[in-house]
Amino acid sequence: MKRVHSRFLNNDLMFDILSFVPVRDLLGMKCVSKEWHRMISNRSFVIAQLKKNKDVVLGGFIFQEKFMWCNEDIKTVTYIGVGEKKMRSKVDQMVFDFLPEDVVMLSSCKGLVCCRTCLPSKEPVIYVCNPSNKEWVKLQWPVSSGYDRNESIGLAFDYDPLKNSDDAINRFKLVRVQQVENFEAEFYYTFELYSSGCGAWRKSSEICQCDSRLSKNKGVYIGGVLHWLTDGDQVLTFDVEKELSWLISVPVPASEFRTFPEACIGESEGRLHYVLVSEEGLHVWYLEDYYEFKWTLSFVKSLEDFEVQCPQFCRNLKNRVLERVSMDIGPWMNPLAFKDGVLLMKVSVYLYLYDINSNKMTLACSVQDLKSLSMCNPTVIPHSLSLLPLCPA
Repeated sequence: MKRVHSRFLNNDLMFDILSFVPVRDLLGMKCVSKEWHRMISNRSFVIAQLKKNKDVVLGGFIFQEKFMWCNEDIKTVTYIGVGEKKMRSKVDQMVFDFLPEDVVMLSSCKGLVCCRTCLPSKEPVIYVCNPSNKEWVKLQWPVSSGYDRNESIGLAFDYDPLKNSDDAINRFKLVRVQQVENFEAEFYYTFELYSSGCGAWRKSSEICQCDSRLSKNKGVYIGGVLHWLTDGDQVLTFDVEKELSWLISVPVPASEFRTFPEACIGESEGRLHYVLVSEEGLHVWYLEDYYEFKWTLSFVKSLEDFEVQCPQFCRNLKNRVLERVSMDIGPWMNPLAFKDGVLLMKVSVYLYLYDINSNKMTLACSVQDLKSLSMCNPTVIPHSLSLLPLCPA
């Protein structure tokens, strides 16, 4: 594809006007003409647009199920759009159709998504891609310790057009976290790092003792730190630059409730958030201080309020939630992912988008729309719309 010269673009009035336009609209404008497509895809335009539109807008949530005990991966991936005007959001199951093979999604950061080959596979690889512009790079799997379906790879990307050079727009880091058991039957997490700048994996000397397993929303990246929720009332964290890890206790332990609560973590306004659903309702905290592990409660909504607001969606909600007295019973109301004040949650056999700022609840889709083979252990990650390129200039 012929590239438009940057000096020509910078002197063009249309270049200046379109660089103020949000990504959501620009993606549609690419179809106006070949000239507009070349302009919007140009590296100089992307950098200019990033400088004028610092906020990366939430585009939707990517949903993928996996079997609990089977070693075979489920290949179906569903993109649930946010901001749709219709009653139901746009559900897209071709989100990764530009990749050369079926993948399992691992994490996302500022529009980029990290995926891996579906297992079993003789030679699994890792893909870092941008679904908005369908660009991708392929990386070798760190084969030093084999393949584990339950491990996590977090994606870290910090490009700031006002602080970083233009060359840094293609640079990202990956952190592979694995739980290991030693000879004394003690469990701890190890970390491996990949930098696109050097193009190689290396093992960090950092370890973190922890008996709990990773759960949901794996690899939430905020301000230089990756976060993983565990099933033991703790959040595992890893500072990517300093290569330091620590555990943060959640605001309220699960033992405080009569039933088994469900939780997820996410990011909003640059802070780590913890979302909990129990018989007491929906509670949202944000982490105010990393060193003192100080959480601040920012939002509360009772289950009765949900029933009054949405009787057609949440009928008899509290009684249903109270019925979960064992982990063997699936949650009736399950928070799946949280980003920018928007919560994707499952209630019965439906998925809903709940905006806590506007107190608006929207039906996203049904479980049937997901065409999944299981509904026991989904991975759900938020995805933001971005023009960030992955291919070199």
